Amino acid sequence: MPSKETVQRQRAFGGALGVLVLAFGLTYHFFPEIFHVSPEEVANPSTPHVGRTSPAVPVRPSNAVPSAQDEIYAGPPLTLAPTAVIAARLARKPVQLPEQMSADPPEVKALLERADKAYQAGHIAGDKNSAAALYQEALKLKPDSRAAGQGLDQVRTHLIAQITQDIAVGDSESAGGLLDNLKALPNTANDVAPLEANMKTLLQVRPMLAQAAAMLQQGKVDKPADNNALDLYRQVQKLDPQNPVAAQGVLQVQRMVLDRALAAVAQNDFAGAEQSMTEATPIQPDSPQLRDVRNQIDNIRQQRAANVLAQARSALDAGNIDLAKQLAGQAQSISPQLAGLDEFEVRLTNARLYASFKPGQVFTDRYVDMNGQSPTMVVVPTGKYMMGAPDDEPGRSDSQTPQHEVVISKGYALSQTDITVGQFRDFVRASGYKPESVTQGGASVYDERTGVMRDVSNATWEDDYAGHAATDNLPVVNISWSDARAYVQWLSQRTGKKYRLPSEAEFEYALRAGSTTRYWWGNGIPKTKVENLTGSADRSPSGRRWSHAFQGYGDGYWGPAPVMSFAPNAFGLYDTDGNVSEWMEDCWHDNYVRAPVDGGAWVNPGCGTRVIRGGSWGSSPEQANSAYRQGADASVRSGRVGFRIVREL
Repeated sequence: MPSKETVQRQRAFGGALGVLVLAFGLTYHFFPEIFHVSPEEVANPSTPHVGRTSPAVPVRPSNAVPSAQDEIYAGPPLTLAPTAVIAARLARKPVQLPEQMSADPPEVKALLERADKAYQAGHIAGDKNSAAALYQEALKLKPDSRAAGQGLDQVRTHLIAQITQDIAVGDSESAGGLLDNLKALPNTANDVAPLEANMKTLLQVRPMLAQAAAMLQQGKVDKPADNNALDLYRQVQKLDPQNPVAAQGVLQVQRMVLDRALAAVAQNDFAGAEQSMTEATPIQPDSPQLRDVRNQIDNIRQQRAANVLAQARSALDAGNIDLAKQLAGQAQSISPQLAGLDEFEVRLTNARLYASFKPGQVFTDRYVDMNGQSPTMVVVPTGKYMMGAPDDEPGRSDSQTPQHEVVISKGYALSQTDITVGQFRDFVRASGYKPESVTQGGASVYDERTGVMRDVSNATWEDDYAGHAATDNLPVVNISWSDARAYVQWLSQRTGKKYRLPSEAEFEYALRAGSTTRYWWGNGIPKTKVENLTGSADRSPSGRRWSHAFQGYGDGYWGPAPVMSFAPNAFGLYDTDGNVSEWMEDCWHDNYVRAPVDGGAWVNPGCGTRVIRGGSWGSSPEQANSAYRQGADASVRSGRVGFRIVREL
């Protein structure tokens, strides 16, 4: 990035360059033949000239072999060369002089010798002892003298060259005197006419160009209005559309405006730089320098924005979301199209809503003080939904009304499955906790003989739905709400993260997984095995059938199935509406009047009845409805009820 001192040096150099450009442009405009243009392109064919020592120089093709004549066309701009070199470049095609009838007499030779010496001494014209006067005197004595004719043509060429040079550098006084000398020569009308026109143009625009150059030095580049260098250069271009000095001056103005843009960039003022670029563009829209500075600023802008975005990433990694957001905004203001901004915005959103996780991401938390890890968790995306049942839904009860919108504005993670027997066993062993099925005795389990649930005093959390020893991959049942609450409190201590039971709003949102139908899979009987439900095709170990079930459906289980035995819903969660029902954090309320709409749990201090949500292996089709809810005493222990957990993000 350019420093302030660098920009100042650029401006000083630009002013000096403007003076050189003025001289260069005048030369190029008035005398294009100086810059490697064939003499034939500028000579007036009606007035051929003869060069005594500088014969005609043809234009050499680009693929021609270099010759001695290339010396004439080599080197720096012609305005810096001696007049003789300029004269050589301006040489005309020799005039076909009459055949000289006789040798020059002695008096003519004497005049020619004096003329040659005067020419070599630089005494070209102006008095009777000049080369011009002596060659003309020789021609009076001998009109067919070839040497005198060639000498006079050489004088003419030299005068044109000198006048050309004087006009190029703006010396109108010297050019005017020499122009008078040229007029005094015979057959120079066609040479004088364009030179006089050039002189007239020079005298008209030179003060304007000089004033414009002075304004550049004063910093009056394109402001103030109607009193700046750019306006003067534009006026010159109206008078002389092809004026190269004005054209170069316009470019110099643009250069200085572009310097303002670079100076703004040096101060990290990208808005100011863009404003200067906007001002510079219409001055000369297609100039290479405009493209060059645009590329410079774009590169600096990209680099600066990338650096700020890198700082934003570091802030986000450190957990400083507010600083990360602020820095990302700065990076975007510097370079709105910066690569990586969209990706970072997603990361920022995830950090704000999901603690840097992604919706649908599966993860576990390792214990901080012992070996082990949490159950597998799934990040639930934010969103909103209509909680409860609509008025026209079959089987709707008052407890499922009024239907209302709930907004889940903060992400959370829900356990991928119900908590299993094995996971709960790890908790009991590590904590020494005594579940209520042990301390208070028994649970309500399924009696195959009668086909109903009955209390069994010796059934514990280690048993299945029927009171038999359970395998570790079955969902844990026969536990109370307090047992489930004790588990999440212990898990929070082990991981250092906030674990809890889900609110019923969070659970229904996760259960529906974006669906608005009666069940998460649709409105009727499942077409495939989606959950462990009551199906007419299922049979108990003794051959019992369900009296009220999904007709034609069979999942192969009577009682809970090992977790993840069926398909997950759209959020990647298993067994949300089957297998076992689940304890919620909420206290029971008869309906949703005054219920929270932010997804939080609805809790009253000291309540003894808690909410149970989700269908189980023994639920009727009405009880498997996504909106179905029921209340139960927090001490209830049932072979149909387990739990799953939430991890706050």
